[in-house]
Amino acid sequence: MAWEHEVFALLDDLEGQASALWEEEREAELVDRAQAEYAAVTLASRLMASTGTTVALDLPGAGRVEGELARVGDGWCLLTGAAADWVVPMRHVQGVRWASARSVPEVAWSPVHRLGLRSALRRLAEAGVDCVVHLTGPARTEGRLTRIGSDFTEVETTAGEQVLVPCRAIVAVQERRA
Repeated sequence: MAWEHEVFALLDDLEGQASALWEEEREAELVDRAQAEYAAVTLASRLMASTGTTVALDLPGAGRVEGELARVGDGWCLLTGAAADWVVPMRHVQGVRWASARSVPEVAWSPVHRLGLRSALRRLAEAGVDCVVHLTGPARTEGRLTRIGSDFTEVETTAGEQVLVPCRAIVAVQERRA
């Protein structure tokens, strides 16, 4: 019954080939799924996983800003440092260094983390702290945030002027520490 062994060996070989092809297809499908899942990861979710660590943000006009990532909100983040705190709208971030490889999906965020940029600016206005408002281009305004409108903030400059700054023009707000 040598022919039976040959047939079984042939069937075993075919089964092994089919198994290898299935594994190959499964591996490709897993890679596709992983890439599709990663396509849903946002910059904010990567930064949320980096909360409590030191990161560097590249910003137009302001350059590289480093500090501990203290908070991430809806469209903004807060970096704290020895000399200054920085409120940074995400739309102006040109690069992030030292971020966590993980991410925290937005569905897992607390309601506090869903607060927008205007909430962070209101906190600065209520505190009455001295700030430097870095704007798109080389411009900047120094003073205190006084009121926050729907799409702008009012800044009382060090010279006593009232300047209205559109929120879309804000690259970063640097809170100065004494």
